[in-house]
Amino acid sequence: MNSQINRENKNIITMLTISIRGDKMPSSPIRKLVPYSEEAKSRGIKVYHLNIGQPDIKTPEVALAAAKNADLKVIEYSHSAGIESYRRKLAKYYQNIGIDIDHNNLLVTTGGSEAITFAFLSCFNPGDEVIIPEPFYANYNGFAIAAGVNVKPIESFIEDGFALPPIEKFEDLITDKTKGIVICNPNNPTGYLYSEDELNSLRELVIKHDLYLFSDEVYREFCYDGHEHISVMHLKGIENNVVMFDSVSKRYSECGVRIGALVTKNSEVLNTALKFAQARLSPPTFGQIIAEASLDTPKSYFDEVQKEYISRRDFLVAGLNKIPGVYSPKPKGAFYTVAKLPVDDSDKFCQWILSEFDYEGQTVMMAPASGFYSTPGRGKDEVRIAYVLKKEDLAKALIVLEKALEAYPGRVGA
Repeated sequence: MNSQINRENKNIITMLTISIRGDKMPSSPIRKLVPYSEEAKSRGIKVYHLNIGQPDIKTPEVALAAAKNADLKVIEYSHSAGIESYRRKLAKYYQNIGIDIDHNNLLVTTGGSEAITFAFLSCFNPGDEVIIPEPFYANYNGFAIAAGVNVKPIESFIEDGFALPPIEKFEDLITDKTKGIVICNPNNPTGYLYSEDELNSLRELVIKHDLYLFSDEVYREFCYDGHEHISVMHLKGIENNVVMFDSVSKRYSECGVRIGALVTKNSEVLNTALKFAQARLSPPTFGQIIAEASLDTPKSYFDEVQKEYISRRDFLVAGLNKIPGVYSPKPKGAFYTVAKLPVDDSDKFCQWILSEFDYEGQTVMMAPASGFYSTPGRGKDEVRIAYVLKKEDLAKALIVLEKALEAYPGRVGA
């Protein structure tokens, strides 16, 4: 009898399957090499982490003080839309940069990631299409899969610094299923900053086809060389089409706080997103306390941080372009660059440099750029590099990279 039950249970187990969504969900190109990095460290190898946007910049003192001094008797749920005092203060922050909203036009989320997920779930039906210039933040693919949305990539190219593709190319992709466009400005992974002309061309397209325009603006404070950030919230005539995503993670170097925002003047989108927010109850209480305090960060903090990132960018990009066969454009924002390498396959190279190579007990961890593209075959000779380490470490990482490229069996070109 027992053997019969075991046979029946075994048959039941073999019928279990993983969901289609789960099967399609891509591994993070930023984090998938972590086991190789950990194994290298276990061998005593120093690993320079240029793979992930985790700055070594110190979190503002006002934020750290808020974390230390929170005097709570009970750690309660907040309103599902976020603590009202934080939303009011955050709305004033936006008003100060020319974004005309109040606290009722935003929803506090668990990181920018949840803001994107809520927006996709609120604005798209399964099978709808969204156009995204590639390379793009790899997790957009995951958010789209979770919402049943089909990503239609539109190619940008390293040769022109990853500028916005011609609007005609967008037109070619638009079908009766196209519901929106996603941009990241400044861009992750390329560091490209969209110009006013480029944003206005998107504005005209959005009006013509009545599309949503989603804009990920978490790197707003990091714009260089006199270039100013223009938000999609500044564009006139498409207020009802625009949904902006934001986060405190990069702005204040507090990635672990996990507080973001969904911002829109479209009340229907916001009310729908709130229903998803209610289902997850509330964003983190301590995270909101820290984020609210962070809004008091003095301008001097950002002046210093920007100066540091410009110095790192200039040093890194110059160093990359001195390595034979390597090319990197100069980013106008964020703290990433995409570099073209003389390799057969950047996925193989990024694994090889961790598992089979070191130079004087050191190696480098980078993100293969193929994971930031949806078009098969794109990015196979590119990597994303985050200049989130001090220049002394970047200098050592550049030496390791040059030596690795000299030794790599799959090197291409002379």
